[in-house]
Amino acid sequence: MAITIDEVKHLAKLAKLRFEEEELPKIAQELDAIVGYMEQLKELDVTDVPATSHVLDLYNVFRADKVEQENSAQDILQNAPAQKMGYFSVPKVIG
Repeated sequence: MAITIDEVKHLAKLAKLRFEEEELPKIAQELDAIVGYMEQLKELDVTDVPATSHVLDLYNVFRADKVEQENSAQDILQNAPAQKMGYFSVPKVIG
């Protein structure tokens, strides 16, 4: 089944694309090659291939949640160069 120039024009209109008249034969040829490739894929026997939602068999890997010793606010503030009323004190950056 060859893709015609009229079909290319119709597809271009549906996709809201503009092509120059001299581009249409090449686009028709390229679309015809794509459709031909799809026809080849339809001939493949995939009866023993399980259905998948992804190409690769990857899963999310999560680490186990575990309770760790937490630092107190006072311990953290001891590392600050400046603190005020229990908070980090930083220079004013907005005039």
